[in-house]
Amino acid sequence: MSLKNKKVKFEELGLKNYLEAFEYQQSLMDEIIKIKTLNRDLPEEKDHEVTPNYLLFVEHPHVYTLGKSGDEHNMLANEDKLKEINATFVKTNRGGDITYHGFGQIVGYPILDLDNFKSDIHLYMRNLEEVIIRVIAEYGLKGERSAGETGVWLDVGKPYARKICALGVKTSKWVTMHGFALNANTDLRYFEYIIPCGIKDKAVTSLKRELEREVNVEEVKEKIKKHFQDVFEAELS
Repeated sequence: MSLKNKKVKFEELGLKNYLEAFEYQQSLMDEIIKIKTLNRDLPEEKDHEVTPNYLLFVEHPHVYTLGKSGDEHNMLANEDKLKEINATFVKTNRGGDITYHGFGQIVGYPILDLDNFKSDIHLYMRNLEEVIIRVIAEYGLKGERSAGETGVWLDVGKPYARKICALGVKTSKWVTMHGFALNANTDLRYFEYIIPCGIKDKAVTSLKRELEREVNVEEVKEKIKKHFQDVFEAELS
């Protein structure tokens, strides 16, 4: 008999190279899928092993990542420019196009078995957006969704619409990896070398730019954790 596990193990990875964090995410995803595969072969009346869930926070050194459906033409910097700005370029297996990760940005990677929550990718993405919308509301900012454009935006429908949080995920057998990147004190000049998410006519922003002050990143992280628990009806440990 399978049970839903709403407990989520939280891990703060600190500053970590993108590929290192990617490999760690993949190992956690593989662990969960292995348990699910073993459970599937058990008779229904037998107790099934509970699948774990994780939420990772990490900060990456300057890196541009291109999703599997992305267009390389949205990377505007050549190899020489990347060296000059001390950045790397990585193709990855998440959905979405190109984005930037760097210092002052809060990257969250939920590795969840959605069978423990709701097996609905669309709902999962909207829930991730909802977490960030609630977080930035605590800073007096009205986060919104933009039709057909994943992420959290400000002033949708206006000429100065801008994205404050990017989302991109991968799922396999209802297990998630990758996640969200919230611009806190991010150096937004790094977005000038890409067409963020392949969207040409909209800008990128940060909490720092909107509030005209540095934010306490640890404080923001605590707010994300709180709202993550509320939205997903989860228990972080």
